[in-house]
Amino acid sequence: MHSETHVLERPPEGAGADWTIAQNWDAFTPAEHGVWDTLYARQMKLLPGRASTAYLRGLNLLRLSEQGIPNFEDLSERLMKLTGWQVVAVPGLVPDDVFFDHLANRRFVAGNFIRRPDQLDYLQEPDVFHDVFGHVPMLADPVFADYMVAYGRGGLRALEHGALKQLSRLYWYTVEFGLIEEDAGLRIYGSGIVSSFGESRFALDSESPNRIGFDLKRVMRTDYRIDDFQQNYFVIPSFDELLRVTVETDFAPLYDEILAMPDIPIAAIEPDDRVITHGTQDYARGRAPA
Repeated sequence: MHSETHVLERPPEGAGADWTIAQNWDAFTPAEHGVWDTLYARQMKLLPGRASTAYLRGLNLLRLSEQGIPNFEDLSERLMKLTGWQVVAVPGLVPDDVFFDHLANRRFVAGNFIRRPDQLDYLQEPDVFHDVFGHVPMLADPVFADYMVAYGRGGLRALEHGALKQLSRLYWYTVEFGLIEEDAGLRIYGSGIVSSFGESRFALDSESPNRIGFDLKRVMRTDYRIDDFQQNYFVIPSFDELLRVTVETDFAPLYDEILAMPDIPIAAIEPDDRVITHGTQDYARGRAPA
């Protein structure tokens, strides 16, 4: 996931010009592998029946049930055969142009560290569990994999139009915190949800958040918060539709239109919204979620 602020201004020592580093998988300690196993086991008690079909299929195809932090070489070999993507290690958050260029060329950047045992429930900067367990299974789906390429290409253009904030909202509300309508009901596919013990329950079960049908312009006008459970979730009808809208939209005039309009407050319901769930917002007001 990218950020509008960066910890570093240039690649650190040992990193390539594209900010990638060797994963050095052998350097992970048994305790660090144990943290991955703990997180994996905890999430897999929750995700069947909650996560999207595509996500669960990707977990199986990539054999992420194997113990310990995945070796990126092995993981990339499996992923490359499915959709042409690979996973590359980076020391932390990377600049936006670097992030977009990697996506546009089917490379997913993953943090090369894992949270401590006392950080299981929240970590501000994405680690290898969020990046790999959360994101990479969806890259095994051909349609979503193409969407990520389109997003990377779009990100490079957004930088030219001064519309990075608007485009980052699309990433946030789909790639990180997206829901999808399946025959069996709403399911989660966003990495920030599937990798979170608390939010993988909250996103589907709580009466607090709004759940709104996806609309590209609406999403790109809507602010978000990074430090707590979401107040809005946007629901796509299918990955095919998400890709179609992204590829067929001419973003230049859309940016011009959106940049001239006010942002939509996080919890607002707009007249044209397809409201699936009108949330109570109790959690955001400091009351326990239902």
